[in-house]
This record gives sequence, structure tokens and C-alpha cells, in this order.
Amino acid sequence: MKIKLTIVALFINLLAFSQAKLIKEEFINPSPEEKSCHASTIVELSKSNLMAAWFAGEHENHYKVGIWASTFSNGIWSKAAKIADGIVNGKQYACWNPVLFKNKEGKLFLFYKVGVTPREWWGMMKTSINDGETWSEATKLPNNILGPIKNKPIQLTSGEILHPSSTESLDSKIWKTHVEISDSDAKNWKKIEIECGDYGVIQPTFLTHADGKIQMLLRSRQNQIVQSWSVDSGQSWSKLSPINLPNPNSGIDAVTLADGSHILIYNPLPSGNRWSNGRNILKVAISKDGNNWKDIYELENIDKSEFSYPAVIQTQDGLIHITYTFDRKLIKHVVLKY
Repeated sequence: MKIKLTIVALFINLLAFSQAKLIKEEFINPSPEEKSCHASTIVELSKSNLMAAWFAGEHENHYKVGIWASTFSNGIWSKAAKIADGIVNGKQYACWNPVLFKNKEGKLFLFYKVGVTPREWWGMMKTSINDGETWSEATKLPNNILGPIKNKPIQLTSGEILHPSSTESLDSKIWKTHVEISDSDAKNWKKIEIECGDYGVIQPTFLTHADGKIQMLLRSRQNQIVQSWSVDSGQSWSKLSPINLPNPNSGIDAVTLADGSHILIYNPLPSGNRWSNGRNILKVAISKDGNNWKDIYELENIDKSEFSYPAVIQTQDGLIHITYTFDRKLIKHVVLKY
């Protein structure tokens, strides 16, 4: 009986992996001008048209690191161009973690951070009303507001935008997540504090459920992906708890699909002796309820490599688009059909 059950389990596992079909994989900017890149973001501009952005430069936190972007049209990614820098009052600072988001009214937002380190950075924003052909001047977000820290916001039925955010203390010992809520034009903001308990958590991502609940998944220092739930449109959040997946202190992203199921991109390993350990495998998992997850696709698996900081969206045609850092040298784009 045990052998039969094992065979059945193996069959179910293989079936799960076969449910995600690879449509395309490619590097967005295969011959970059900059030596290093990281922290990509992706958004659908219109049907079949996309934009991706990331930070790039000599190395992470170099003062000349800027935000670069490329658009996808007619099956081709454009040559990447710099769309933001960290020049403030004549002094240049590093740029970090861009987040692209298009609201229901059609305005495109670029949120990003500027500063010497993640402990000292501040939030910046640019907007576009023509899908990124031209951008507004950069504006600083209000004091104590950072904007979405790594992953995309969601827009509520009220029109308000829910931004997943977090902070790191100056001594880097305390990691805390919080939520920021703005109006649909990102002009009026408020901050929602979250009780993180003993967890060190940053870089949340949101999932929406049919019953109106919002689920938050978080990167943690505790070797587990951590969650919290809201039943009041993000105004308050439940006590943090782990889900059944590991996290090697590495960024994740997730999205709720049109059919109500949820997709998560994550590194399925515990952390190691170095901060980058555990980032050499990158997988896609799916869940119906946000609690129980199963792997459906392996994006990368190469020793002594880094595949990290994923971003994921579902486009109007139902395809799943994933971008992520490839060895800190390139940004990879993978398209799956589920």
C-alpha cells in the first residue's frame, strides 16, 4: 500500500509540474551598458505591450546607479534606457528597487528609492500619461512614506491604492513591514503600522481573495515565508504566521490570477552562511487558498549562481509574465501559460 501511495504522490507531483507550460524565456537587455543590475519590476501597458524596469550601475549602492527601463511591443524588447537618477540638489545618490504600477485611470507610476543605503533611503515617484513615452519630473514622497518597497501595489474597489512597504533600522537589526494607502493619484497618503512580533520581515506582496480578504506574504529572516491577513481593505492586519514554504532571506513576489488561484515566485531553500546563499534555485508555486502551495515550475537551478528578486503579473491574455535578476548581470523574462 505504501508503494502504491508513493507512486500516486509522484504522479500528482509530475502532473503539477506539467500544468505550467513555458511560452518564452529571454533576456530583456542582453547587452547592457552597466555592469550590474537588480530588482526588476514589470507592468502591462496595454494588451500585449509591457514595460520592465530595474536598477543598474557599477554595483548595488554605487552613487551613479539609476533606474533603467525597456518596453515590449510586437514581440520585441526595446533597447534599455535610463528613466530616473538619484540627483538631488546637485548631489547624486544611488537608486533602488523600482516599482511600476498602472492605475485604473490609465496613469503609469514609477516608484523608486534614493539614498546611500536601504536604512537611509527615501521614496521617489514619477508619472506618465502616455505609457512611459515621457515622464514627469521626479517628486519626493511625503515624509515617513516610502511607497511600495519592492513589489507592486493593488488598487481597491474604492479607488485607493494599497502599497506594500517596509523599513530597516539604521543598525540593520530590526526589519518591519507596514502598509501605505494613497488615493488613486498617489497624492494623499497614510501609513498603517503592523505588529511584526519576533519576525524580521520586509518586502511584502499582496494576494486578493474572493471573500474580500487581502493576504500579505513576506520575506523573512526566519527561513520561512510569513503571512498576514486583512479583512478591512488593509486598514488592519492579523498576527504574522509562517506558511509551508521556506525563504532564504530573499525577495518574493506573488499575484492572484483571473481564476482566483494564486501564483508565487520564490527561492525554495533555507539561508546559508552568506546573505546570497539559497538563491541558486527559483521556483513557481500555486495555491487555491493562499495557505497550501505546490510547485508547478522550476525557473532556474544552477550551483553558485543567483536568481532572485522576482516580479510577476498576469496579462489580459491570461499569460503569466515573470522577471528576475540573473546573476546580478542581466534581467530575465519568462512567460508561462497555466
